[in-house]
Amino acid sequence: MATVLIAVIYAAFIGLGLPDSLFGTAWPSIYREFGLPIAFGSLESAICFLGTILSSLLSARLIRRFGTARLTAGCTLLTAVSLVGYGWAGSFPVMLALAVPLGLGAGSVDTALNNYVALHYSASRMSFLHCFYGIGVTVSPFILAMVFRNGMNWRAGYRAAAGIQLALAAALFLSVPIWRKVHGGEKVSEENFQTLTLREAASIKGVKIMWLLFACTCAIEMSVGSWSSTYLVEHLGRSQEFAARSMTVYYLGMTAGRFFSGILARKLHSWQIVKLGLCVMGAALLLLLLTESGIVVMVALAAIGLGNGPMFPNFNYVTPENFGEEKSPAIIGTQMVAANVSIVTLPVLCGICGQALGMWIFPYYLLACFAVMLIVFAAAMRTFSMPRLFGRRGTHNQEVTDGQTIESIDD
Repeated sequence: MATVLIAVIYAAFIGLGLPDSLFGTAWPSIYREFGLPIAFGSLESAICFLGTILSSLLSARLIRRFGTARLTAGCTLLTAVSLVGYGWAGSFPVMLALAVPLGLGAGSVDTALNNYVALHYSASRMSFLHCFYGIGVTVSPFILAMVFRNGMNWRAGYRAAAGIQLALAAALFLSVPIWRKVHGGEKVSEENFQTLTLREAASIKGVKIMWLLFACTCAIEMSVGSWSSTYLVEHLGRSQEFAARSMTVYYLGMTAGRFFSGILARKLHSWQIVKLGLCVMGAALLLLLLTESGIVVMVALAAIGLGNGPMFPNFNYVTPENFGEEKSPAIIGTQMVAANVSIVTLPVLCGICGQALGMWIFPYYLLACFAVMLIVFAAAMRTFSMPRLFGRRGTHNQEVTDGQTIESIDD
């Protein structure tokens, strides 16, 4: 049962990732079809993530009311229906309206599953969970690349993604009875999770630092996802197909980063993996800044994904460790709010700068976000207990298997 459940959870995160890379990859075709300015792409992202912010704020209450299983299944279906609408949308305002349910569904799935895995599984499982998110965001640009290669437009890509999402929703609904059997032995019942307001969460030491770390990693991830294609097409003069393939490579790099994070988590603490990721990402951003070769840019994008990929899962995994299990769903919810506020605002700013100054600004913008991230991480090192990069792991892993908690200490 436990093996089936973790497979279902992984599949749900593929569904979470599918919509996230569709719009940014398809945008160069969408804005030309509708005759829109380049910067208007940020409107869809902003509306979508406002919905995500709202559902993240309500996440602890929704989990207490419906449970993780039913909430995940229902919200995956909601996102699938939204994608169906995108595939048939006849105008940009219709797409903006569909962004609302898409964001609402994604926010609930993201918070509920991050909290569930942080409580019941090991750091390796958390990284592998986000590795499957990486599979989802990799599949979408791959689908679009195939669609463009065969002479079809972006709508065909959305319809294909919607079909996959509907199948995942059906699998999640069928799996609902399994969840209760597997997590029956959990130490903290979902009915006993604490709810916190943003003000109450902000008063807890270290929470604001984690908000800023989430904001920085998501700003880099989503700015690359939203504007890399436009940078390649508009500034470097590459084809739409080349840009779509570059986005596929970027998300493959992010997926690989999370996969290797899962492997390394057996020996390293989450904070140690974060330090390694920062080193890789810094080198990749410098490479992106120093080249205009299409192939080298593609390599740099893959390396950015490789370095930044482990950040989000490892930041989530340390939440119960930092703030306690009863508070973790509420705090993870606020962390998702911080992440999505960043997603709503900072990629938008990147688009505005690109519209006003030219897309040459793209690598400089990413470097500025990374510099802020380094400053915030220095503050985190003074606030949280972190092992040295090559120190001993000394972490507490736990997994729940068929109602039994398995605990291990790696010293």
